[in-house]
Amino acid sequence: MSAVLVYFESVGAELTSAQQELITLADAVGEVQVVTGSTTSDAVHALALEGVHTLYTGEGEIHAPDPAVIDLLETAVQETRAHAVLARNTADTTDALARLAVRLDTGLITDGVGLSHDLRVTKSVLAGSYTTTARVAEGRPLIATMKPNSTEPHLVPGGAPEIVTLPVTAAAAEQLRVLERTPLEASDRPSLTEARCVVAGGRGLDGDFGPLEELADELGAAIGASRAATDAGWIDHAAQVGQTGVTVSPQLYISAGISGAIQQRAGMQTAQTIVAINKDEDAPVFEIADFGVVGDLFEVVPQMVEELRRRRS
Repeated sequence: MSAVLVYFESVGAELTSAQQELITLADAVGEVQVVTGSTTSDAVHALALEGVHTLYTGEGEIHAPDPAVIDLLETAVQETRAHAVLARNTADTTDALARLAVRLDTGLITDGVGLSHDLRVTKSVLAGSYTTTARVAEGRPLIATMKPNSTEPHLVPGGAPEIVTLPVTAAAAEQLRVLERTPLEASDRPSLTEARCVVAGGRGLDGDFGPLEELADELGAAIGASRAATDAGWIDHAAQVGQTGVTVSPQLYISAGISGAIQQRAGMQTAQTIVAINKDEDAPVFEIADFGVVGDLFEVVPQMVEELRRRRS
């Protein structure tokens, strides 16, 4: 069976849901080999799964935007003769894989939501208006980034993978210097790009995200926002969903106080179920919503929270 490389920027004590999905997709089309920028005992334990055969790493820590990431991936492809390289759909990863594609004289397919046995990638285009199928040229390795929430993870615990250290080191100081790293603030909520449920608010909140935070806590959801809300300073720009923000594809997306202009819809309309709450019955968001509530979100959302709590009790 041909090898499939799965690239993780880092691996913690537990795999994220997106990492679990990538391994599930890779296992369906080949022999899974993982490549990562650094290895710890926790990472080895997390990757002790049936189907994961080898863990490749470099000499020392190698993380984006270090150009040595491309050297690491290229060396791993040469070592394994992999016919596919899969990774998460993030800015740093897409940048690295685009450079890798140039080196390997092949194509890069981004934003995949499905992968067939013959390495055809399904993806949504034109703000989710169409679904397409793409593949690279015959005889070339597939390089693709996959969106989270594309498949249901199916992993079985197994033995620890073999660890192979490749002769690749981080770039020299004169080529690249990381001046400062700022860790993201710790949060009990899931990552916005990986969350299976997202609660998003817009101009209609008038700066008060309190009701949405309560709803998100009840659902175990991430908090998102429209550009109007982030530009107003009501919430961090990292929460912006849309054409100029992040793209999400959760199982459930609740839009509250957001009109649903095309720029916002471009970042969320591939969600499996969309619930819209807006006082304006002519708001564009209702055109793509599976369920719509015409009403004041400050009256509707507390009722949703109350009902969720009642059902739990």
